[in-house]
Amino acid sequence: MSREIKGLVFDCDGTLADTMPLHWRAWQIVTQRHELHFPMDRFYSLGGVPSRDIVKLLATEQGRTLDYLAVAHEKEQVYLPLMAQVRPIEAVAAIARANYGKIPMAVASGGTQPIITAVLEQLNLRHLFGAIVTNEMIQNQKPAPDIFLEAMRTLTWACKPSARRAWTPWTCAYCSDRGEGTGGGFHRPANSAKPAALPVPAQSRHCTPPALRLR
Repeated sequence: MSREIKGLVFDCDGTLADTMPLHWRAWQIVTQRHELHFPMDRFYSLGGVPSRDIVKLLATEQGRTLDYLAVAHEKEQVYLPLMAQVRPIEAVAAIARANYGKIPMAVASGGTQPIITAVLEQLNLRHLFGAIVTNEMIQNQKPAPDIFLEAMRTLTWACKPSARRAWTPWTCAYCSDRGEGTGGGFHRPANSAKPAALPVPAQSRHCTPPALRLR
């Protein structure tokens, strides 16, 4: 990458943490319990979308009346015992560890604050990040860029005032297994507020970390 990067924002599920197969197991149990059709390819296509929004979408499409929040809570309760099996995606975690103390870093996740914090703590990664931004903290969910922009805003105000004017989405890179919120690549329209992306291949335990030119 040719530009100077002044901050890093990471997704969590499927990027820092190899959680997606465990989330899928939890979804299988809950959707079967409520007789909702939810195939695996649809699950992966909705990666990053909050559970309550997934339940609402499925119920609406299938003509069902469900308490979206209650069913999403059920899914979290099924997932909790599986968290002990979570492992880091080492190629991505290595980027975070290598840049700890060098540039500000945050996590921006469509999950909930208690779950994402618990996953990061289990993997001994929580201390690396100055901010953890989750779906409760923003109005427009992924694939909108709001959650990444909020993470960058939080990191910006943690900096010294003299450094804040150097912060823009274009100087903060986002690392995810998906392209949501970024336009899906390294380039963006000149008038866009979307962050630059560092794509990480799905199921990428052994991906090669992108080369970063840092401050």
